[in-house]
Amino acid sequence: MLKDAPVVSTEELLAKARQPAADAMRLHPFYHGKVQTALRCRVRDFKDFAIWYTPGVAAPCKAIQADPELVYEYTHKWNTVAVVSDGTRVLGLGDIGPKAGLPVMEGKALLYKYLGGVDAWPIMLDTKDPDKIIDTVLTIQPGFGGVNLEDISQPKCFRVLDTLRERAEIPIWHDDQQGTAMVTLAGLINALKIVGKKLSEAKIAFVGCGAANVACSRLIFATGATPALCRMVDSKGLLSKKRVDIEKRKAEYVDKWKLCQLTNEEQREGGIAEALVDADVVIALSKPGPDTLQAEWIRTMAKDAIVFACANPIPEIWPWEAKAAGAAVVATGRSDFPNQVNNSLGFPGLFRGTLDVRAKTISDEMCMAAAHALADMAAEKGLNPEYILPTMDEWDVFPREAAAVAAKAVEQGLAHIQTTYEEEYQRASAIIKNARDMTQLLMDEGLIEMSD
Repeated sequence: MLKDAPVVSTEELLAKARQPAADAMRLHPFYHGKVQTALRCRVRDFKDFAIWYTPGVAAPCKAIQADPELVYEYTHKWNTVAVVSDGTRVLGLGDIGPKAGLPVMEGKALLYKYLGGVDAWPIMLDTKDPDKIIDTVLTIQPGFGGVNLEDISQPKCFRVLDTLRERAEIPIWHDDQQGTAMVTLAGLINALKIVGKKLSEAKIAFVGCGAANVACSRLIFATGATPALCRMVDSKGLLSKKRVDIEKRKAEYVDKWKLCQLTNEEQREGGIAEALVDADVVIALSKPGPDTLQAEWIRTMAKDAIVFACANPIPEIWPWEAKAAGAAVVATGRSDFPNQVNNSLGFPGLFRGTLDVRAKTISDEMCMAAAHALADMAAEKGLNPEYILPTMDEWDVFPREAAAVAAKAVEQGLAHIQTTYEEEYQRASAIIKNARDMTQLLMDEGLIEMSD
């Protein structure tokens, strides 16, 4: 007979939730940073410097001058991403500035390397001016294969992304928009399967109308959700055609005003509580909780409700409280709870595939391909209310995403390098394995010191 699962108290759950912050405060000063540069080439002795630096290096320099595309063959550019941020919208912390935001961007670079085999480096900008951000990215792009925009406040983040996607010669990606949307879509596809509901019929309440949820709505609508059945809530209440405050600034809040026209066919008014009444799904990417979403509001949702409480570092409602209120499936952005809906499942594999085929840009269709790769892998393993997405330690998800993205880029005519799904899967698997093995080797040899 199966034994009943041990009862865990609320105090124990809260203590577990607080532990990562305590560990972070101990280990960040221990390591003095999370990323460093490491050599890729051999150095047998000092004579090799003549190959890697002067005089030998002049030969590849002249070759690249004659054919600029050779920079991808002769340098690190093929595998390097800049993680660019001004620190104005960091996690759930808001505008904390570029220095305080650096630990987050370092963490992003760590995940790129370990999960995707991508060399990434944080670039913190001491400016809030969107034009300066745009100019800086365009200026540094010769040294990078792609750019990951991160934690830039809205509405300027939309203009920065759109302008750079139009003007840059390398792929530009805003993870808070496209990455969040991609992983959220994957989780939603499988959560709806579990409760037996159709995306086209689902009433979705989007709580928070920043960069993340605006992008989520766009990708979810493009995949088949019906905008008129959905509702969006910003800090001032439900979006609708009656929102004259947004209409007056529609030139600035272009996407938000468009959503006022597309969503909320009932023209319902109010706030979060009113948005959740009879909703099948709530996707919250808003103010960190734990009381941003209240249990009594969850109780007003439709039967077998789906709750995505994805604020960091604290979800809008604790998962156990949402379940007690009747939610059938609950997801958060945290790795220490079941059903992590987090960008870390997406961007390493997506950029792996993008870089490997040297794609011109990252299209919505490439994001959808990655989302379906995520969803399909979890479905193959067997879905249940506490498993709607693969976890980060199921590392095969990343080469599968890479292969799906690369194949879609080739199909759309966006790839400079032609490949097949199978070829990219093998290539990505080898590169990612190399990155993980290298990290393990450094730990085994004591070159990455282990703390107590």
